[in-house]
Amino acid sequence: MHRFLISAAHKSSGKTTISIGLAAALSSDKFGQPARTVQPYKKGPDYIDPLWLSVAAGRPCYNLDFFLSPDGELRDQFARHGHDAEVCLVEGNKGLYDGLDLEGSNSNAALARLLDLPVVLVLDARGMTRGIAPLILGYQTFDRNIRIAGVILNRLGGRRHEAKLRAVIEHYTDVPVIGAVQEDAELALVERHLGLMPVNETAEAERHIAAIGRRIADQVDLARLLAISHTDRPLSPTPPRQPSREAPVRIAIARDAAFGFYYADDLDALAAAGAQTVFFDTLKDSRLPPCDGLLIGGGFPECFLEQLEANVSLRADIRRAIEAGLPTYAECGGLMYLARSIEWKDRKAEMVGVIPGDITMHPRPVGRGYVILEANDRHPWRSAQGHGSAAVAGSGPALLHGHEFHYSGLTELPADTGYAYAVRRGHGIDGRHDGIVLHRLLASYTHLRATSGCDWPAKFVQHVRECVAADHKEPAPCSP
Repeated sequence: MHRFLISAAHKSSGKTTISIGLAAALSSDKFGQPARTVQPYKKGPDYIDPLWLSVAAGRPCYNLDFFLSPDGELRDQFARHGHDAEVCLVEGNKGLYDGLDLEGSNSNAALARLLDLPVVLVLDARGMTRGIAPLILGYQTFDRNIRIAGVILNRLGGRRHEAKLRAVIEHYTDVPVIGAVQEDAELALVERHLGLMPVNETAEAERHIAAIGRRIADQVDLARLLAISHTDRPLSPTPPRQPSREAPVRIAIARDAAFGFYYADDLDALAAAGAQTVFFDTLKDSRLPPCDGLLIGGGFPECFLEQLEANVSLRADIRRAIEAGLPTYAECGGLMYLARSIEWKDRKAEMVGVIPGDITMHPRPVGRGYVILEANDRHPWRSAQGHGSAAVAGSGPALLHGHEFHYSGLTELPADTGYAYAVRRGHGIDGRHDGIVLHRLLASYTHLRATSGCDWPAKFVQHVRECVAADHKEPAPCSP
């Protein structure tokens, strides 16, 4: 088995492109190596990089997040998803030693230490020559428990630049250069205001990923990478959670170019809780599929205003269903879609209209980073079974941990709007509240994730069951 973490000296060093290229190259037999099963991971809260990594590796990418999971759970997540893979590739976030606190307890280095992973350091080498040596030496000596097993030089200015850097690194350090990637416009992924463009809205994603894989395979020594990341220690996950024995319910999930932000383990947890998921397209489908509950995740609805507004029949169908009592959960982009309108770049478009407020896009993030929420009695799932809480030490209310990243704000809400959460950290809707409660709808800017402290999928599925029973209805027909 082979396991390693891709990190960098600082953010925007190109590690995502290189990670995608490595996942594509190692999982293919087209580059002089046998195809291997590659399990990708992404450190921290992120939807977009995992989408690209999932396509590149052909396996769902899973997130590892210190803020949302304790150390033991992170180890088990890593083992559960990677025990049957030949290569475990973890893409870090930010720089190797960057973190929320002085001790770096949630840094990439901390994750490498926790999971015993060698680090491959991606270095943006633009404008560097001899100065690259003290940079590498400093990263080595800063924490002797971190093994920097190799470096990949990125954005090189040509073969002469590469030769100089290789000579300097070989002379002053003992870290091998396992790759040298030349500056190449073709390697640049399409960028947008929230980082990289989601792969689910890029028609040529597979072609683009294949091109990245080829360039990385040509410029990175894959055999050397596998050699420095080899291990004989197996991964031993805990037994998986047993699937629910209760009657299944059918959950409709919006998944298309406008909405695609779903964590792989959240979808796994929905299935384990007894949900049969059916996906629909908000841009093309004219009606909701038969369902007992509705989930609309995050995405970029502001980039599809004309198409979303033009689909009048689906918007009307969703509004009727929610107002009639369909249990619904919406996060961020989903909340935006359910509002009356979205305004962006001098264009205002009508949306579903079930939330009596309007969305305005701003040039800078309104809410960004980790969130801590305290649920109140208005929360529609609070009494349902199967929901843990990320409790703080000592007595007091249980708190939920999540994250947010939105450029939009919600305005013109009625003064008597009901909220499910008090915001203890973060912004949410107005800096104090998040989680609009209306009918059987919960809509928030916060993204939750299925962890030991927040098993929201089991809670939501049980809530849907209870609503079906309360309405004395038969569950929507599920496929055999």
